[in-house]
Amino acid sequence: MLSLELSEFMVEYEEGAIKNVGPTNKSATAKLFDVERVRAREFGDKRVKFVFEDDEGNEVQVALFPEHVREVQEDLRELEDDSPVFE
Repeated sequence: MLSLELSEFMVEYEEGAIKNVGPTNKSATAKLFDVERVRAREFGDKRVKFVFEDDEGNEVQVALFPEHVREVQEDLRELEDDSPVFE
């Protein structure tokens, strides 16, 4: 299931084109639940891209620099040691 929250979001659709309307203070939050597939691969020459997909075809891609990947790795190690999720 993909949840998408848009804030202060307004666009104009005209002749097949979408363009921003109003100020540039828009923000969005995307959440993907019930992930079925996860992949990681190189993205460019400086980042790692993670691709998360559910069984409905929804997909979220996240590109991280190596230092952020290492932070995630450390968080996972701590979770494995402390969380019942990994029991």
